[in-house]
Amino acid sequence: MESWVDGQPADVLSLKDRGLAYGDGLFETIAVRDGKPVLLERHLQRLELGCQRLALKVDMTALSVELNAYARRLGEGVLKLIVTRGDSLRGYAANPSAQGRRILQGSPTPAYPAEYAERGVHLFPCTVRLSEQPLLAGLKHLNRLEQVLARAEWTDAQCAEGLMLDTSGRVIEGVFSNLFLVLDGVLITADLSRCGVAGVMRAELLFQAESQGIATQITDIRLEQLHQADEVFVCNSVYGVWPVQACGSARWSVGPLTRKLQTLARALLDV
Repeated sequence: MESWVDGQPADVLSLKDRGLAYGDGLFETIAVRDGKPVLLERHLQRLELGCQRLALKVDMTALSVELNAYARRLGEGVLKLIVTRGDSLRGYAANPSAQGRRILQGSPTPAYPAEYAERGVHLFPCTVRLSEQPLLAGLKHLNRLEQVLARAEWTDAQCAEGLMLDTSGRVIEGVFSNLFLVLDGVLITADLSRCGVAGVMRAELLFQAESQGIATQITDIRLEQLHQADEVFVCNSVYGVWPVQACGSARWSVGPLTRKLQTLARALLDV
């Protein structure tokens, strides 16, 4: 499907765009089902937070209209939204009055093997570490070189995802997903106040779990704590929930809470 730039069909982008030059911007990866963007409100909330943090000026009303119109055209698939600070001249200093550039791209839904969701996946223990930067923590900003380097670490098709730690050795997330563990009946996910991406599926699963009286905890996770977990799974807003079978020498079984939350995620993605 054709791409849109600022609401108009386009297949070119200015060489002066700050997203290209500096990674100065944000992005969202949105599942589209039956012409509707899934979890759109959560995506827009995260984007708006990112725009505030980076002082990006974006017409959110126009953007919402464009997202819905593009999703109707796409029908089924994945909608990628990129917001950059637009054009600038040479140098880091930005024009404070510049309006953000809105880029929409569509692609088919990834055809992941069914066994990822049913039997679970193996995680590759990445050696690349996530650097700590609280100003950018939680945001889905365009600076993804850590993830690019981490994903290049493995070619074994048995590993569907990678496990990423921060520079202090805390367990943070997958390369393109958030990570949860279940320990003594408590649903636990990493504190993302230093680094990591606060995924929209992560937020929705925490909300759903708390609504059903499931104990949740957002905290620092040690590697040994992960190894002791009763259940482990990863999630994102495109595939939902994948149980985790293994990471290195650690092994886990697919547990009941993982299956319950996987069913909830499927219901959201099947709308």
